[in-house]
Amino acid sequence: MKATALITGASTGIGKELAKIHATRGGDLIIVARSKDKLEALKTELEGQYGVQVKVIAKDLTQLTAAQELYDEVKHAGIEIEYLINNAGFGGLGQFQEQELALQINMINLNVTTLTALTRLVLPDMVARDRGRIMNVSSTASFMPGPLQAVYFATKAFVTFLSNAISEELHASKVTVTNLMPGATETEFGARSGMDKTEMFKTAVSSSGVAQDGYDGMLKGKLDVISGLTFSQKVMMAMLPFMPKKMILSQMRKMQTV
Repeated sequence: MKATALITGASTGIGKELAKIHATRGGDLIIVARSKDKLEALKTELEGQYGVQVKVIAKDLTQLTAAQELYDEVKHAGIEIEYLINNAGFGGLGQFQEQELALQINMINLNVTTLTALTRLVLPDMVARDRGRIMNVSSTASFMPGPLQAVYFATKAFVTFLSNAISEELHASKVTVTNLMPGATETEFGARSGMDKTEMFKTAVSSSGVAQDGYDGMLKGKLDVISGLTFSQKVMMAMLPFMPKKMILSQMRKMQTV
């Protein structure tokens, strides 16, 4: 049987690269994002090149009912999800009190609520089969607070802790939960969030490399996969537990100032 992967945020960036990787292995796909045109173009490419079946579901995942609607549609189609990849997410640069509240709420809805709901809906089926893999795309942002991206960093901390906790709950199961933590990556995220103009994104890495690291780690059942960091960034991450929090906050603010 072909393992079917459901990938959210599959129209661009890391999600699109993950879809390509899965297709090269002969796996079928359910690709989800808001842009139906981009999803249909990807479907045509993957089905034509790799002979896999790709189901397109165009959906706004910031809506609170989206996860249940998505799960119901997949169940109604009689498709078993072997791999669930919660990749969809977005950020936004600016002072917390100046950002639009609606944008912040949508960020929480997508990055946290939909991810949590979809994981909760799919997981019982995997546990019942004692087979399946989940990968949640968090960020190295989950290691620290993020001045000028306060809500985004907080949502990614949630994703990391949720993923790790569920993984341990499944210790006696063959179902695994992997937490992918990319650094600055060349995707549309940078331009949409305004981060592409900051110091942090001067060393952004390719989305294809991050996707490959994450996919490989998911297949191995790894707990955490960190990808896309330069040597100096790795050193900084290693030093975080020993640095005063005010120093970390000041440094992060400067790195995210345009």
